[in-house]
Amino acid sequence: MKTLFLNPPSFDGFDGGAGSRYQARREVTSFWYPTWLAQPAALVPGAKLLDCPPHNISKDECLNVAKNYDHVIIHTSTPSLKNDSKVAEAIKAQNSDTTIGFVGAHAAVLPTETLKASPAIDWVGRKEFDFTCKEVADGRDLATIDGLSYRNAGGKIIHNKEREMIQDMDVLPWVADVYKRDLRIENYFIGYLLHPYVSRYTGRGCPAQCSFCLWPQTIGGHKYRVRSAQNVADEMAYMKKLFPQVREFFFDDDTFTANLPRARDIAKKLGPLGLTWSCNSRANLDYDTIKSFKGNGLRLFLVGYESGNDDILTRIKKGVTMDEMRRFTKDCHRAGVVIHGTFILGLPVETRQSIENTINFAKELDVFSLQVSLAAPYPGTELYDQARLNGWFVKKDKTDLVEDDGFQQSTLEYPEATKEEIFEAVDRFYRSYYLRPKPILRIIKTMLEDKDVLVRRCREGYEFFKSLRQRKDDLEAAPRGPQAVSA
Repeated sequence: MKTLFLNPPSFDGFDGGAGSRYQARREVTSFWYPTWLAQPAALVPGAKLLDCPPHNISKDECLNVAKNYDHVIIHTSTPSLKNDSKVAEAIKAQNSDTTIGFVGAHAAVLPTETLKASPAIDWVGRKEFDFTCKEVADGRDLATIDGLSYRNAGGKIIHNKEREMIQDMDVLPWVADVYKRDLRIENYFIGYLLHPYVSRYTGRGCPAQCSFCLWPQTIGGHKYRVRSAQNVADEMAYMKKLFPQVREFFFDDDTFTANLPRARDIAKKLGPLGLTWSCNSRANLDYDTIKSFKGNGLRLFLVGYESGNDDILTRIKKGVTMDEMRRFTKDCHRAGVVIHGTFILGLPVETRQSIENTINFAKELDVFSLQVSLAAPYPGTELYDQARLNGWFVKKDKTDLVEDDGFQQSTLEYPEATKEEIFEAVDRFYRSYYLRPKPILRIIKTMLEDKDVLVRRCREGYEFFKSLRQRKDDLEAAPRGPQAVSA
């Protein structure tokens, strides 16, 4: 079947293709590459990838494209399911013969609920869905496809047997040609990466057990399955020729450094290519490894610090202590590697004091830039199950994770930290961190060194403070409910 892989229009600025974290609208314009759709699209001859949000494609334009396809595969998420279902219904309304499938973490863990979200959804791909998509596009009988859930002729929901996880990741084709054919890479922005950038995966899964992390618990698994170092280096050399304008390549594996011998091998192969790269890393590398990566083109680590409280780090099974984080951060500063740190407020069991501890810890680390998120208890994660069992959810609808404008909302609260206090602390965290002399001087320095960065930072600054204002308005408009009590 002629197949369209679709990331539909959604909330203004909503990053539906978000990579190793989760979907949301961010403080500044941010769009990750839709690699989870690009990968199966590369398996299906003649397929097209339509990533609407970064390309400002309206619903009407989207429908106009979709009417020319027999089969539409939509990447959905917990926050966007209702909206995506409406798009599916509109596609069916203009051509009832169109086959529509939904994939993504939400569909993987809640296949029955996803199918029930709309009669327009014909099938759902569970777990790792690349070859599931290909087999449907090849025209195979849905009843014979592993890893797929669907409605039979009588309307009954059928769950086929699980599909085996891909062990040899080199069997997957490169996504480079799909990016080149279907995406305008200049439309993808991440505040801490050089622009334009390209991101991709070199492996799936993560051995870490973080209770909140979405992808390892829903699709990727806890075994880090990887492409060979040579395969990665070959695609990077190809991408460098294909996208000469790219200033930085990002490896979006949940933890690129989880297999250190392989990571070191890749770094050595990237060095001679003369390209700049960055990756996700845990805060536990030694100085010699960091320095070696730096010498082979590494510019930045994206590091999940999460909290400035060892008790919380233990509860979420982070596997890295605050002292290890301090040593790692100092070693990165010494080696000249930039860090973008991510922190989460509202993890179990947050208190007013633990919030202050985390803010102070971030100031102590003094990384180049940071992101502050609210704890997102996605279905399929241990955090979701803990919140449900302990009565931490604020709302009856436990999948209501964002506001009407697409920004995250505080969905959890605790005896010593209400949802309002947690939500308000995000704004305070940002202001107290960035409105200090050292971060301001760092930002000004980068602006003076590059005119393009100057223009970009001015835009991002405007968006940043506008989003903080919008968050405050959301908080003031929200109804004040009773505080949750731990069961």
